[in-house]
Amino acid sequence: MKIEQIDLLEIRMPLVHFFETSFGRTIDRRIVLLRARADGLDGWGEVTCGEMPFYSYETPDTAWHILRDFLIPWALEKAWGSPADLAEQFRPVRGHNMAKAALENALWDIEAQRKGVPLAVLLGGTRKEIPCGVSIGIQNSPEELLEKIRTEVMAGYQRIKVKIRPGWDVEVLDLIRREFPDIKLMADANSAYTFADIEHLKLLDRFSLMMIEQPLGWDDMVDHVQLQRELKTPICLDESIHSAEDARKAIELGACKIINVKLGRVGGHSSARKLHDVCLDRQVPVWCGGMLESGIGRAHNIAMSSLPGFALPGDVSASRRYWKQDIVDPEVTVSAQGTIAVARKPGLGYMPNLNHIDNVTVRKESFEKRS
Repeated sequence: MKIEQIDLLEIRMPLVHFFETSFGRTIDRRIVLLRARADGLDGWGEVTCGEMPFYSYETPDTAWHILRDFLIPWALEKAWGSPADLAEQFRPVRGHNMAKAALENALWDIEAQRKGVPLAVLLGGTRKEIPCGVSIGIQNSPEELLEKIRTEVMAGYQRIKVKIRPGWDVEVLDLIRREFPDIKLMADANSAYTFADIEHLKLLDRFSLMMIEQPLGWDDMVDHVQLQRELKTPICLDESIHSAEDARKAIELGACKIINVKLGRVGGHSSARKLHDVCLDRQVPVWCGGMLESGIGRAHNIAMSSLPGFALPGDVSASRRYWKQDIVDPEVTVSAQGTIAVARKPGLGYMPNLNHIDNVTVRKESFEKRS
């Protein structure tokens, strides 16, 4: 595969409703897209970081820098046997997985088009549809949260995830369980608690949660081991896991019973497949987390979620939950049964809406292979 050109585009789009976590509230998204051209084909990837360095240290500006000054020049140097080879080339750069993933994933899109197969099939996916859940942020009031949950349950979503933090946890979960005693429910703390909160966190066991996601430090495994011993509820690790090796260590230590796989956080499809295989071999379920992606990132998530180990409903939901108009055609839709059909067309299976992308682009830079 000879890469001829790579374009970076920053787009800005308002969310249809604010999304709030323990980090803060997001109203508008800054998203860096990457378009690669190779062998006459265009492939697309997305940098999935947030606007602020809260979920991770990456931001749109750090990703632009790392791509422009390091990853893109390397990618244009020579022909590549596969996208996985490029991922190996990126190893000397420590971290910056979301920047790496955008470029590697664009090449996976191209590779699938070259071979005339859906990206999901190229990655080893076996599912024809994926089960979907939703992530609901902290609301202005418990009543607003209950109304949002009601809307999503009526829409058919198979699992509800709610964000929690100190002061917005036990009482809120109690209200949810009173109103919705039978839904599949999980709580995501985004590292809002410390080991000193262990007795408080044990109160969450009574709500029959599927899991508590990342309750302690974003870079911690050790304290999660002790916490998991104290909790009946499974712990799911998110921010702590950046590779297959991290997953292996967390499982062997007993730090978690479930792992959230986010393509950007782990560095792209090559790393995600390895992580998936580690968990599948150890019978640890994984699921796909969301990062308020546009349709480009969402399409990559759908392909990844078709792998057999993704046994739990992920955060991959309909475009219209986030955007008045998404940047792909067709937009991502969810069935009344809470599933998304895995695309069967070659590549991503969703066409970028170039006119709309142009309308929301605020910055662009192009790079070409030197002759």
